[in-house]
Amino acid sequence: MDATTLHALAAACGGVLLCGDGSATVTTICKDTRALQSGDLYWALGGENFDGHNFVAAAAASGASGAVISREVSGLPATFPLIRVDDTLRALQQLAAWHRGRLKARVICLTGSNGKTSTKDFAAAVAATRFAVNKTEGNLNNHIGLPLTILSATTQDEVCVWEIGMNHAGEIEPLARLAGPAIALITNIGVAHIEFLGSRQAIAQEKGMLGEVLPAEAVLILPVADDFTSSLAARTKARVVLAGGPEGLHAENLRPSACGLDFDLVAGRERVAAHLPVTGEHMVRNALLAVSAGLELGLSLRECASGLAATKLSARRLACLDIRGVTVLDDSYNANPDSMDAALHALRGLPGPGRRFAVLGQMGELGAYADEGYRRVGRTAGATMDVLIAVGPETGPMAEEAEKAGTKDVRRATDTNEAANLLRELARPGDAVVIKGSRAARMERVLEDFA
Repeated sequence: MDATTLHALAAACGGVLLCGDGSATVTTICKDTRALQSGDLYWALGGENFDGHNFVAAAAASGASGAVISREVSGLPATFPLIRVDDTLRALQQLAAWHRGRLKARVICLTGSNGKTSTKDFAAAVAATRFAVNKTEGNLNNHIGLPLTILSATTQDEVCVWEIGMNHAGEIEPLARLAGPAIALITNIGVAHIEFLGSRQAIAQEKGMLGEVLPAEAVLILPVADDFTSSLAARTKARVVLAGGPEGLHAENLRPSACGLDFDLVAGRERVAAHLPVTGEHMVRNALLAVSAGLELGLSLRECASGLAATKLSARRLACLDIRGVTVLDDSYNANPDSMDAALHALRGLPGPGRRFAVLGQMGELGAYADEGYRRVGRTAGATMDVLIAVGPETGPMAEEAEKAGTKDVRRATDTNEAANLLRELARPGDAVVIKGSRAARMERVLEDFA
């Protein structure tokens, strides 16, 4: 955020400065005292299991420039600046809306069931070949995260690339209106969060709200290959661009390498060699969406290819590691049946004669679809993997289906430590492994113990 006085900030978020120097300026909002830096403004948010007001004193002791509160807090220095609001979450969103109005940048927003973060990383890297870029960090993509992301941008930024996430109906529209994108991308419609929405059709209805809020002068970029593309396109007033079809921007001559993928970017009669620092054909589909956004920004195809090659992907998204001669794809950040299938195919596509191992854990938010989801992944593992290590009791149907489908060696592990021990026992130099599961499964522990 550009330097803003406490007086101006209080007015913008509908608050009152109770004490302290109103002429003091802040540039950074922080909601977590563990990450707070001296000079940050502490925002006391609440949740189901915590109340940020309990940490205001700690924020003051850590050098916060002040705090935004909605109830009385005792034990603070008399001169410590306090801004009182009726509701700290609503005030945060109000401040973000005010700051969004100050930004001059073109905003790219994206949502989808899978691939949001990698597509965001690709799009930001592409845009950065010519522009100053702000992007969503981590998973700050919800009703709290998006306002914080908006507030991290400054008027010097020329392009903003922001994720919008959801797990319940009614969440996309207010976030999309707050972000105000000129370019929007929907990566795909899968089964992530199906527990709360009930069907892919309901998921498509919710994700499609991003397109519905776009004005006519905006652009909506959709993948050719998704079976909801036509219905999503019909719901927007914006100009629709399709990525991945033979008549538009597409990829040819895919050539997987040990930890990357080479291909040709083709648009009309133009052809440019491209490289991704990550493997998997699904990553190429995500990259094509990002390149489409880059072309809408006025970048050349060659600039877009340069950006793709320079992409630094967020942690634990098919990160490629060499551990004692074993190639490990760390895709442990999160999982659902669609992303599990994609990761298994990515591992299968790696060059080399060694065996293919999958260490797979729990998938969350599947609800009534859970049994079919695990069995679906098991069938994919059976067709692609030499060894499956299924971690946790939830993965029983996956293991059963993998055995039926052809995986010769299926092991069951009660926890991540046992899975790591099995992997250490079985894997040999030249083999390749993918590790994946939902956040609750903490599958990164397998990698930590194996390494």
